[in-house]
Amino acid sequence: MRLRTMLIWLAVVPTVAMGAQVAVTAERLLTQADHLREDLAASKRIGEPLFRLMTELQAERKMTAARWAGAAVRDGDLRDRRAATDKAVAEFRRLSPESDRAPEPGQTAEHVQEVKDRLEQLGAFRSRADARSGVAAQTMAYYDGVIDGITGLYQGAFAHAEDAGLLQESRPVIAMLSASEMLARQDTILTLAGPSRELTPTAFGEFLSDAGAHRHLYDSWVVPYLPPAEQQTYERITTSDAWKTKLRVETAVIAQHKITDSGMKLPAEVNDWSAAYPVFSGQLTELGNQRSRDLLAHADEKAAELEGEVYWLIGGSAGALLLVVAVVVVTTRSVLRRLRRLHERTVAIAEVTLPDVVARLHRGQAVDDAALPLVRGDQDEVGQINDAFARVVAVSVDGHRQLAAERHGFGMFASGIASRTGNLVSRQLSLTEDIQDAFGHDEALLAELMRSDQLTVGMRRQVENLLILSGGEVPDPHTEPMRVADLLREAAAEVEDFRRIERHALDEASVEPSVISQISHLLAELLDNATRFSPPRSKVVIRAELVADGLSVEIEDRGPRVGESGYEEMNRRLHSAPPYSELAENAHRLGLFVVGHLAEQLGAKVTLRRSVYGGTSAVVVLPSDLLARTAAPAASATPAATPEATRTPGPAAAPESASAPVPARAPAPVRAPVPEPVPHQAAPERPAPALAQRTPALRPVTGDGGGRPAGRPALPERVPQTHMTSQLRAPRAPEPEPGPGPDTPEEVADAWADYEEGTQKVEAELRQEQDQR
Repeated sequence: MRLRTMLIWLAVVPTVAMGAQVAVTAERLLTQADHLREDLAASKRIGEPLFRLMTELQAERKMTAARWAGAAVRDGDLRDRRAATDKAVAEFRRLSPESDRAPEPGQTAEHVQEVKDRLEQLGAFRSRADARSGVAAQTMAYYDGVIDGITGLYQGAFAHAEDAGLLQESRPVIAMLSASEMLARQDTILTLAGPSRELTPTAFGEFLSDAGAHRHLYDSWVVPYLPPAEQQTYERITTSDAWKTKLRVETAVIAQHKITDSGMKLPAEVNDWSAAYPVFSGQLTELGNQRSRDLLAHADEKAAELEGEVYWLIGGSAGALLLVVAVVVVTTRSVLRRLRRLHERTVAIAEVTLPDVVARLHRGQAVDDAALPLVRGDQDEVGQINDAFARVVAVSVDGHRQLAAERHGFGMFASGIASRTGNLVSRQLSLTEDIQDAFGHDEALLAELMRSDQLTVGMRRQVENLLILSGGEVPDPHTEPMRVADLLREAAAEVEDFRRIERHALDEASVEPSVISQISHLLAELLDNATRFSPPRSKVVIRAELVADGLSVEIEDRGPRVGESGYEEMNRRLHSAPPYSELAENAHRLGLFVVGHLAEQLGAKVTLRRSVYGGTSAVVVLPSDLLARTAAPAASATPAATPEATRTPGPAAAPESASAPVPARAPAPVRAPVPEPVPHQAAPERPAPALAQRTPALRPVTGDGGGRPAGRPALPERVPQTHMTSQLRAPRAPEPEPGPGPDTPEEVADAWADYEEGTQKVEAELRQEQDQR
């Protein structure tokens, strides 16, 4: 995500969130105000009818209880009372459908339906009371249930109020309604006692429960929530004579009742209840009505206040949003402009200035500090970022400068060590040659000298590896082009287990003398890996042939299987020059690094892949410009088999030597000149298996280093296509018969004697090794 987008989102998200919050808050406040308005309208519309219905039912219940108790109740008074109740019921039925609205319609509908169902049974219970069928408790319980439903319906008017203050203020109103019902039940129960002042145990228990509930409601839910003025009114009620009479009657009923066979006999003090009840009951009813009116007035004020808050909220939020949008737009454009300039400077430094500085440092050139960014000391954040980047660039340049100096110094140090070690190895090889000349007649000693000579050659190759990786140059002693067959033989001679290597030069070609040592070293490293990581008695095949891109050399072993990821990692090392840090981490795996370094110098391409035998196949493609422009003469190309057999004798040379004449004399073999060491710490890429003891080959004295003894006749040359059928042979002109060579018969005999003597010594050495095993 771009920074511009992030800044826009940074402005848009809070703005949208703020707008959404304002909309939600305004909607909630408007909804709350609408609910309050509707609750107020419903309370004004059905509050008085509900309260009137409850009052009429309480009065009818008391009159019914008096008639059931045997008191003198005229039929006309009862009819008038029931008519007043029917009128209140009819008014409730007209208004109740409009009251069926609430956030929780289930509770309201339940209370309304409950009251309606109970009112449908009013006529039946009246008839039962007139006939005095059943017990009075059932009839009183019916009235109690209807009044409880009305109280619950009245309580639901503010039960869902969203304003906590109004909900808190409505609690004492509901509690005062419930308390008035408890007080009316007490009056009904005492009326039901009649002149005999006797109650059933059930009615007596209900009287005590109603008295306790009345006191609890006022002490816990009414008085603590009344405002100071109404608390004073309540105190005047509780200190009046009528209230004291109420308390005295309740105390007498609780303490002075008597248990008789028919029930509970109440004391004579209950007669004072009927005179005191209308007084304190009316006072409490007036207090409750005053609290209800105050609650409705406060709800109206709260609704108006909520609507005003909504208007202020919308207006203020709209102005704030406009201000935020303006500030965000200006700030975003300013920040983006400065960041764009910072980005342009940073990209220029990162892509142009810094790479050029690093390249110059690696080349050992001086760097002008004026080309680097400067620390300006700005105080704002963008300036601090610019200064921080300048410091990072300075530290990076200093680090590269120090690294280049250390790399150059280390390269010189390693090159010096490698050169000195190479001189020692060369002296060791010269000493070995001198010992061979002096004690060559001792076959056992000669075999050990040959093994020592081969190990010394391996040491020289490791020294050359070090010199190559340290950036030094390996001098090449060759002055004439070398045939590919001789090059393969020279590379194989550098390997300890050279007898397992099969060489096939499929085309006649020669390489330039300036790259002979590098190519030989590259192939020797690959051959060394192939012999080390393949079974001890398996063959390693190296074949060379001309291809479209130059010369292709393929080395194939039968070592353990390597996964695709392993080949990818090894090819990566072959195709890139590793830094010193990676060389240090892979100090035991430097062989492929040396091959990659040499391939980069030669412009060659080296690829490792899985061979058809399950092992590894290394393909080296040398470019055409490394090959000699003119082919070698036929006379010089014919003795390819002779130097190959004499330089690295092995099992393949035995058939050729079987037909050779017996030599008259055999000069001691002398080692050919060794090139200057090219150091490198090449370690095999895989753990080398246990190898059998190997015997290196000694190369005889040669005349010109090109594969043929000086002044000696050339060996017969293989004619191409002689193995093909006559149908496949291309027509060609007849070849002229070669004339006699300039060598004398004695010189030819000496050459064959040298060859035969070397072959016999190698065969004897091989037999000795087999006897030792």
